[in-house]
Amino acid sequence: EIACKVNAIVFDKTGTLTNGKPEVTDIIALGAFDDDDVLQIAASIEKASEHPLAEAIYHHAEEEEGITLIETTGFEAIPGHGVKALLQDKWYYFGNRRLVTDKLGLALERLEKKIERLETGGKTAMILATENEIVGVIAVADTVKETSRAAIDALHARGIETWMITGDNERTAQAIAAQVGITNVLAEVLPEDKAANIVRIQQSGKVVAMVGDGINDAPALAQADLGIAMGNGTDVAMEAGGIVIIKNDLRDVVEAIQISKATVSKIHQNLFFAL
Repeated sequence: EIACKVNAIVFDKTGTLTNGKPEVTDIIALGAFDDDDVLQIAASIEKASEHPLAEAIYHHAEEEEGITLIETTGFEAIPGHGVKALLQDKWYYFGNRRLVTDKLGLALERLEKKIERLETGGKTAMILATENEIVGVIAVADTVKETSRAAIDALHARGIETWMITGDNERTAQAIAAQVGITNVLAEVLPEDKAANIVRIQQSGKVVAMVGDGINDAPALAQADLGIAMGNGTDVAMEAGGIVIIKNDLRDVVEAIQISKATVSKIHQNLFFAL
């Protein structure tokens, strides 16, 4: 019943619009560190994380480059910023710009143009630093699903507004959104703020559907008028979603709305004839 009234759909980026299988594309080492050092330290830290970007980095280090990882202690996730861990008696931090500038107070001037270039290409640039200096940058790219563009075009043809929501920086988010044809972009959104962004769209008078696959999407899926979970996502997301897309093909979002409209139309017909 709700699906046939939806006039705005918010898509999570990673694993929903994209394949959720990112790959390491670039490594920039600074100072006394070389590329292998940067990759080894970053992968050792990320081994304790379950984020798709983390998996891409330690998979690349261990299986593609044959790098031996270092034992870490004190691993801690810093929501919306990145992670930190203790390696060989030194604290290392790995994450986005906000982690480096806000939490560590380090300047990015020397790296700004290089990071910009990576982000404009739709890559996510993650910065490795100690408490005193920036050690390097690792760029990771995720590919857009082949069917995402067709699904977005089909929704636009039906007059449904589309949004993309992501924790990624503005440049990377805009680059991915441009590939799929979405113009409304909510970037650099902290996991705990996703549901609040859904509320803001609802307050503009829209009936909102949210499409996502991750643990941090669950509150937004529950907040939306209609939650649509991807079948390859977490159990929490699928529990929060009112509809589950089994094949992970976004064209099935369009199909679900069409089925909803046809079903409600048939209900109205049956009610009419029954009366």
